[in-house]
Amino acid sequence: MTERLVSPTWTEAFDYAFRIPESKVPQTLPLADTIGHTLAEDMLALIEVPHYDSAAMDGWAVCGHGPWELREDARELEQGQACSIVTGGLIPAGTTSVLRSEHARIDEATLHLNDKAKPGEPEPGQHIRPAGEEASKGETILPAGTVISPAHIALAAVCGHDDLPTLRTPQVALVLTGDEVVESGLPEPGEVRDTFGPQLPAFIGMLGGNVVARHRISDNLHHVVQALAGQASTVTSIREAAADVVVTTGGTGISDADHLRAALTELEADILIDGLSIRPGHPGLLARLQDGRYLVGLPGNPLAAMMTVLTLVRPLLAGIQGAPQPLLGAVVAGEGLPGLRGRDRLISFVLADGMAVSSPWQGSGMMRGLATADGVMIVPADGVSAGDTVTTIPLPWRIPTE
Repeated sequence: MTERLVSPTWTEAFDYAFRIPESKVPQTLPLADTIGHTLAEDMLALIEVPHYDSAAMDGWAVCGHGPWELREDARELEQGQACSIVTGGLIPAGTTSVLRSEHARIDEATLHLNDKAKPGEPEPGQHIRPAGEEASKGETILPAGTVISPAHIALAAVCGHDDLPTLRTPQVALVLTGDEVVESGLPEPGEVRDTFGPQLPAFIGMLGGNVVARHRISDNLHHVVQALAGQASTVTSIREAAADVVVTTGGTGISDADHLRAALTELEADILIDGLSIRPGHPGLLARLQDGRYLVGLPGNPLAAMMTVLTLVRPLLAGIQGAPQPLLGAVVAGEGLPGLRGRDRLISFVLADGMAVSSPWQGSGMMRGLATADGVMIVPADGVSAGDTVTTIPLPWRIPTE
């Protein structure tokens, strides 16, 4: 039976969410389709790069010192002979160097140096790209875990690849709850703007997932059960979307208005992580449905929800992909920060003179602090002192600067 964690620390929850899923089998994709995917295995050079001796510029392949007798389409040169060659052209056998076109002149079918040539030019091997100069056959060119860019695709082609093994992207379905939520315009008193619908698909995409379905349902136990079971008549079935993970928003508490735990009980799901010893984000949970899909329940408050994404969704998606565990960071605290008995505090910070200073906006419903943050500090229950090194959660939308 799978171990169940009740209110684990941040580190325990993060590690558990990464370890618990079975990794999906990598997929092999044509090069043109790999952009943005993650390399599942080290990419090796299948041939030497370049795979033949080639000219580094337009000019003449020459053998020995000049002047040289010009030959046409020569496959082999002898002493005192030369033939024209273009950049990337195959070096004929016997070639000792390439003379660039700007440094030569032709006089009665004989090639000479002109007054632009330097003394001693061309030197042996000059302007020749030897086979294997960039890579030898069998050399590791890109490590597993690389997110493939257009430059990587070009490199893979040069190294002889037609396709590459990539990690399968976890498919994610969103179930958004909240009768008080409005999706546009100015909310009336008692209403709140939807903070999840506009950003969660992109946020999950930054973490390696792909949102394939999004459903908004009312705060009603029956509707929650139907949505999770794929039986709702008013929405497309989540099962039909082939989701690996279902992410829900709101309803993770224990009040009469919170229905997620009751729905999971009715569906005989296994709750793997029941609450978190963190703030904000303590009502978050992780469960496994009977059909094998994972479910992450996000608290209804926006900051608490995003902290739960960083705590549970991020490592879960990496574990499903078979990717390495997401790296954490470290920073020196620029101030003393009190702890919270029995809980880790997740504190948005900005850098000042290379040290972390907490944002003034830390409430579970406040987004201003995280929106302007350089990262998130994990402050343990006993707090930290100024000058202490603190573990940090990198934000996927922040580009590191040196």
